[in-house]
Amino acid sequence: MRTGKPAICVVGAGRWGKNHIQTLVGLESLGGVVDQNEETLRFFKAKFPHIQTFLTVEAALAAGFDGFTVATPADTHFEVASQILRRRKPVLVEKPITLCSEDARELRRIAQENRVLLMTGHVLLFHPAIQKIKFLIESGKLGHLQYVYSNRVNLGTVRTEENILWSFAPHDISIFQYLIGTHPTEIISRGGAFLQPHIHDTTLTTLRYPNNVVAHNFVSWLHPFKEHRVVVIGTKGMLSFDDSSGEKELLFFEKGIDWVKGEPVTRDGAAERIEYGSVPPLTVELQYFLDHLHETEVPISGADNAVQVLEILEAASRSLAGSDAIAAMPDTSNARLDRATTPEMPEVFVHPTSIVDEHVSLGAGTKVWHFSHIQSNASLGKNCSVGQNVNIGNNVRIGNHVKIQNNVSVYEGVELEDYVFCGPSMVFTNVLEPRCKYPQRGSQFYLRTLVREGASIGANATIVCGTTIGRHALIGAGAVVTKDVPDYALMAGVPARRIGWVCECGERLDSSKSESTCSRCHRQYSLQGDRITPAEATSVEPVGNERQQQAGR
Repeated sequence: MRTGKPAICVVGAGRWGKNHIQTLVGLESLGGVVDQNEETLRFFKAKFPHIQTFLTVEAALAAGFDGFTVATPADTHFEVASQILRRRKPVLVEKPITLCSEDARELRRIAQENRVLLMTGHVLLFHPAIQKIKFLIESGKLGHLQYVYSNRVNLGTVRTEENILWSFAPHDISIFQYLIGTHPTEIISRGGAFLQPHIHDTTLTTLRYPNNVVAHNFVSWLHPFKEHRVVVIGTKGMLSFDDSSGEKELLFFEKGIDWVKGEPVTRDGAAERIEYGSVPPLTVELQYFLDHLHETEVPISGADNAVQVLEILEAASRSLAGSDAIAAMPDTSNARLDRATTPEMPEVFVHPTSIVDEHVSLGAGTKVWHFSHIQSNASLGKNCSVGQNVNIGNNVRIGNHVKIQNNVSVYEGVELEDYVFCGPSMVFTNVLEPRCKYPQRGSQFYLRTLVREGASIGANATIVCGTTIGRHALIGAGAVVTKDVPDYALMAGVPARRIGWVCECGERLDSSKSESTCSRCHRQYSLQGDRITPAEATSVEPVGNERQQQAGR
């Protein structure tokens, strides 16, 4: 039966999958069910004769549904969801989207590659009360956000395969991310394991966010009563939502602390009951999924949110294991690069295995990949690419559109202008006569090395400090540069010597004539002894860096 509404197939008809099935029936959008249990399939086929039933996901994919929801055991989520995404079908995967952030990032990459929607089942983000709280924060009713607190406690159900943090906290962490809207800068988690060794029964996790916002989450399955409460505090007032009470009230308290003549004065205003809708959260969530089937991403409960929650849980787990504090890095390698990852550095991507110290400036579009370290007071311009295992020292200045390949250290004293290319494992130095016994640390000891605009340095080349690499020069792989390099020079050997000239685009020029035209881009140059001068006027459009990149291959 087709009603003109989207037809959704539910994969997994177990405890929570049954809720998906019933809710989609109410939304007139249930098209099929996948389950390995034939008796379960017969039950739903008898109850809803219009639907199709399947024993495998592959069979369901051939049926042409508009989208899928996945409510199978968590350890199957990655395999099932990736199979669906690769067939370019929208999918909503129940939480946790996968069992680790690495798999979640891969799912997100697959979704982006296939330009298809991936959502996760953080259903409380669709609770009408939580959505009302979000609205009140954005409308300014609470003033500047200061503090968010949540607890989720009960007696049981005790799990043997996961601790309380992974069992209860994902809901609350997803709420924190939704309400606060940024990534935490620090996570500290502590708890106790009483019933089973190494499986925590209670945890208290502190999350610090930019702009001095703090969140606390307390979860326990070893508690005398059931409670789920969210408290949100701002400069103008406070909100409290108790989802475990019979009334499920959302209350606004006009309470706070005002500073009067330098003294803190308590403001104790009246409590106001805030009305909110009564539609079940799962209904709201699935309707939201239906409304966005043809989009590639969504602002609520999308792939980014799923990855963030897992990254935070993993950081909290490391802290729970004994580390004093775990920095929660921005989300991951397949994130959209035009999305802000930190308020201080918009439109920047930093891989979670990399470290960016304080007081670092990264330009829009810059990407920092795996296991790299950018030290204090370094500055990188726009659209730079920092490869794996790269170290950028204190106070280093790097221009726009610079590409630094794997295993390169750019030490203090080195400056790279725009469009510089540094090939894999090339070496900069900054001290001419290093001695461990007589350390020469600090800027007064470092000799300045300048790499001018458009220059390229090949793989494994070494640049001895105190030299200047001229504009658009090309340093061959393995060369050792010991003295200044002219503009447009082609350098090779140990020590490096000029063996020719290159065009701005990287093409080798004919050095036998006083006038030379690039065979590739047709720029014109005048050769006069040890100098080369580009023609003043040219209508040639700039050429990309592909020839520069070849120097590092």
